[in-house]
Amino acid sequence: MTISIFSRPVGMLAMAAVMSMPLAVSAQDAANPSPLTTVLDAAESLEPLRTVTISLDGEIIADRGYNGYTSSDPTNIKSASKVIVTTLVGIAIDKGLLEGPEQRVADLLTDDLPSDPDPRLDRITLSHLMSMQAGLEATSGANYGRWVASSNWVRSALAQPFVAEPGGPMIYSTGSTHLLSAILTEVGGASTRQLARDWLGLIDGFAITGWLQDPQGIHLGGNELAMTPLSLLALGEMIRNGGVTEDGERIVSEDWIEQSWQQRTTSRFGGHGYGYGWFLTELGGHEVSYAWGYGGQMLYIVPGLDLTVVMTSDPNSPSGGNGHRDRLHDLLADIIGIYDSGARE
Repeated sequence: MTISIFSRPVGMLAMAAVMSMPLAVSAQDAANPSPLTTVLDAAESLEPLRTVTISLDGEIIADRGYNGYTSSDPTNIKSASKVIVTTLVGIAIDKGLLEGPEQRVADLLTDDLPSDPDPRLDRITLSHLMSMQAGLEATSGANYGRWVASSNWVRSALAQPFVAEPGGPMIYSTGSTHLLSAILTEVGGASTRQLARDWLGLIDGFAITGWLQDPQGIHLGGNELAMTPLSLLALGEMIRNGGVTEDGERIVSEDWIEQSWQQRTTSRFGGHGYGYGWFLTELGGHEVSYAWGYGGQMLYIVPGLDLTVVMTSDPNSPSGGNGHRDRLHDLLADIIGIYDSGARE
């Protein structure tokens, strides 16, 4: 699949990044690069890597592009967009549009249930969809093409056979987060993209520039979403700041962020914990919550250091099986090591 890029917004975060970049490098600086410069220079050897943007205490302190890419170029963030969907679910709960994580999916998507539904569909909750514990056969991986070729992605996702009990092991499936998008559209009275504009638009620099829709016009929950790395960083900064913007506007409750970062299952991708769209692990001696998209689209939040890092890579190249994702984790650990020891660019 391809995704259209409609615009290239540059908000205040982007301007701050540009303003913070030196106009020239002195001979002394070139001879004695900072630890962060050395780390980011070495990262150029990671061939799929396109951008690295680092925010410390709410200030962008590094913004590096590779191979001609920049942090103001929209990119397909792939499954990193799942945290956008789960954040919107949290906002819908805060607004009273949804009852809470334990609300049953069958009650919200009644018209899309199979004609002879498996009784276990009644047991699937919003929480199960967000934590990939619905028990339904995956629509990702080898099954993805067949699923998106169906005439109705919501009904197809609900019609998948059960391969585990609801609440059981993690079964990574974009169909689950697409059901969340359909639910948001239903209860919010607008498309998921419009809800993102309305509810996340107060975040300075946040914008979605392209988002695939299914045959019924529902935006694909958890894949094929385009935004700039700076925009993804802006979202991460709001989350890191407890759900509040730089201007003090409350976007989502702090309680929801805590719930999202609570481990509910274990990922089969490396054994890290998984919450509501967020992978959970320890890197460089610090707890890290991160969103991960195919190819190496990463949003890392290190709460203990007030550190938010976005890395983007070639979205058409795998990152799990070939080790690229692990190398990005190592890059983050190197960055953490610099700021954990008190060094500054």
